[in-house]
Amino acid sequence: DVDKLHVAPCLPAHWSGLKIHYRHRETVYHIAVTRVGVDDRGARVETRVTVDGVEQGGPWIPLVDDQAEHWVEVSVPPA
Repeated sequence: DVDKLHVAPCLPAHWSGLKIHYRHRETVYHIAVTRVGVDDRGARVETRVTVDGVEQGGPWIPLVDDQAEHWVEVSVPPA
């Protein structure tokens, strides 16, 4: 999509996470990908994306060119 960055991280088994600084036109996205195990109820966690503290409706990052910095957290299930 033109205005979305879809994410489907596949981390090597020995990595716990990674950080990416992604530029979309004049806007920078600081993306932290971390591997998580289970939630508070013991259920397997699915990929989850939050942008500036707001959970998104799917595995994507909405892209805007507002010349600001945005902080993205991507939680992925274990390998």
